Amino acid sequence: MRRVRANLTRRALLETAAQLFDERGYAGTSISDISALSGRTSGAIYFHYASKEKLALAVVEEHFASWPRMIERHRSTGRPALEKLVALSFTVARAFRDDVVVRVGSRLWMERKAIAAPLPTPFVDWIEVVTELLAEARANGELAAGVDPVPAAHSVVCAFFGLHTVSDALDGREHIEQHLHNLWRLLLTALQAHPDPAALLDRVHAARTSPSTMERPSADQALLTRAEA
Repeated sequence: MRRVRANLTRRALLETAAQLFDERGYAGTSISDISALSGRTSGAIYFHYASKEKLALAVVEEHFASWPRMIERHRSTGRPALEKLVALSFTVARAFRDDVVVRVGSRLWMERKAIAAPLPTPFVDWIEVVTELLAEARANGELAAGVDPVPAAHSVVCAFFGLHTVSDALDGREHIEQHLHNLWRLLLTALQAHPDPAALLDRVHAARTSPSTMERPSADQALLTRAEA
């Protein structure tokens, strides 16, 4: 029980810091600010996180730790590879929009020069995952002739995260799902062996509302639910 309380405290501090980093940026946030918003003393914060840099690093690491769970959930389905890829992209888009820790992890990496701690390198793992899914699609006859999974994966990742940058700047990601839908209509025309983007997107959106494929809560959400019960 003590460990659970400690984990919950660390998580609460991490989420409070993420909220402030999201609103004010890394340089504009102090430990005193985090203390005031969280209701915990600076000493309690330093007990769990030795410095603001360590707290920012923890936020970024949690950002990166979110992805394997999402990836595995989609890759373990029996759906065609391109459907897995498209469905995964919508899950990631919603996480960026709705989860402050995921969202601010990206912002902190952009502000990395102000953070005196080494941060993980972004995008590399995403390019690898997309390459593997496109290779699976090619092996199953889903991928258009002449599409090389390696450069195609790089282009897909660039398009996806570029879309997020523009959506964040213009509408705070409020319409990210519609923007992503439109992007896939364009990309799938080039990627599919027998192009029918509308049908594939319809299947992806329909599957999301199916009880057997609805997104499950993360381990942290489950822990919080059990502790509150």
